Amino acid sequence: MRRLLALRREGKLTTTRVRSAADVLGVRERAVWRWLAAAERDEAAAQAPGERAAYPGRFTITPEIRALLGLWKGNVAAVHRELTARAAKGEGDPPPSIPTLHRAIRRDLTPGDRAGLAGGERAARKHDVFLARPGGWRNQAWETDHVQAPVLVDVEGRARRPWITWFTDCATNAITGVAVTPVHPSRESVLAALRSAVLREEPYGPFGGLPEKVRVDRGKDFLSRTVTAAFDLLDVTVEDLPAYTPHLKGTVEGLNRAVESMFLVALPGYARQPRPGKRPSRPKDEVLLSFEDFTARLLDWTRWWNTEHRPVPLQGKTPLQAWQDDPTRLRDVPAADLWTFTLEDAGTRTLTTRGIRFRKRDYVGAWMTGQAGIRVRVRFMPHHDHRIEAYHAATGRYLGPADLADQATEEQVSAVRRARATRSRRLKKDLEASQRERYAAATQAEPPRRLGALTGAQADAELARSAGTSLSQLALPDVIPPAAPPADWRTPASLAALTTQGRPAPAPSGRESAPAVPDGLAGRAVPFTTDEDGDAS
Repeated sequence: MRRLLALRREGKLTTTRVRSAADVLGVRERAVWRWLAAAERDEAAAQAPGERAAYPGRFTITPEIRALLGLWKGNVAAVHRELTARAAKGEGDPPPSIPTLHRAIRRDLTPGDRAGLAGGERAARKHDVFLARPGGWRNQAWETDHVQAPVLVDVEGRARRPWITWFTDCATNAITGVAVTPVHPSRESVLAALRSAVLREEPYGPFGGLPEKVRVDRGKDFLSRTVTAAFDLLDVTVEDLPAYTPHLKGTVEGLNRAVESMFLVALPGYARQPRPGKRPSRPKDEVLLSFEDFTARLLDWTRWWNTEHRPVPLQGKTPLQAWQDDPTRLRDVPAADLWTFTLEDAGTRTLTTRGIRFRKRDYVGAWMTGQAGIRVRVRFMPHHDHRIEAYHAATGRYLGPADLADQATEEQVSAVRRARATRSRRLKKDLEASQRERYAAATQAEPPRRLGALTGAQADAELARSAGTSLSQLALPDVIPPAAPPADWRTPASLAALTTQGRPAPAPSGRESAPAVPDGLAGRAVPFTTDEDGDAS
């Protein structure tokens, strides 16, 4: 527009040039002439052709309106009603019309600001511009993450959504390691996926080796003591990314989205499938995959991704081709050493004739014969209580595995689990019943009113029943008064009046005396006595 304005001032502007500018800008020719006239009056209009020139008193978006837009989630009509109500109370000027308010919002707020005020920071991030990292080499950087599969699978008779933990290579888009857990993942899932990612022998394929660094997103499982110690021993740098920055590990985040749209949507039990009817409930006759079948299909899809899929960043290559074409030298770790590095240290124990005592249970192994009395260091896989690994405490030499002694059978474990589940459901039902309260519906501003009114007689009767169940109220301490103390005791008259009248009891002496009972009033031991009728007192 500045160029056209300069040509017009020099007298060199022709209709052909104006028509060409209109075609480039996608507007009519007369609109360009109108913009030139506005630019001659105010050169600031040439910076933003088509916008109305600023004038004194023009309505602009203030911080108060921004706050109201955030309060009402971007609802402009609600903001207009709020401003009108405040003006009626004398708390500000009357707002302009709703179209004017819309124009001011579009003019003064960016699309990212409008999306953020309506949907939060995640919605605003969709309008940001992100830089792409330069292409690296294989095993330069890995990214790892957990993702819950939106698919219901059969896990021991219960429908659950499994979790997937995987490692990806940023340079080749290859899935180097994957692990699946039926419930929420833990550090054991991370270690299992790490072992499958580092090992390059069968059945893990050619992908693997030690990376230079691994990017994580502050997950407590990835930053646990066991996992960080394993990375340190393997000489791998852990890059802890700031919170709420998924774009900094875009390779694995893109994989999380791709696995759902390319694989999980076609599986039975997909939880986000549109359902007919008002309620998105699952069909009662739907057959779910077992956990084993789901894991097998996921591993097959992982192999397809690595060997047949051609991601756009690889320019027509598969991850396998990109991996094999990269001449970068790989760092391998023996399987036995890798297993040792990814175990959690539990300190030292003494090997006794009953084995190794760990977590109040005994573990035994065939290699323990003749070894009782030595000190061993225990290492174990998290959440795998059936086996531990033993190392010599002084030399660090690997001694062998130790299995749980007297381990329960699968039938016993299943019975225990069923009993625990039944007890948990019963307790939950009882707690919900005890805490269930109902309130009356309110049509005007008033305090909440509980339903289930009681009469005075009903309340008294229920309180009487509850009082009859208190053992402290049922106690009758004065039914059998204590016996009188011996004559040589100095007993206050107030306490002597509460004792049984009659001959004082003899002082206890020797083993032939009657068994004594504590007297709470006098604070001395008093023997049992009998009255003239033979009743104990």
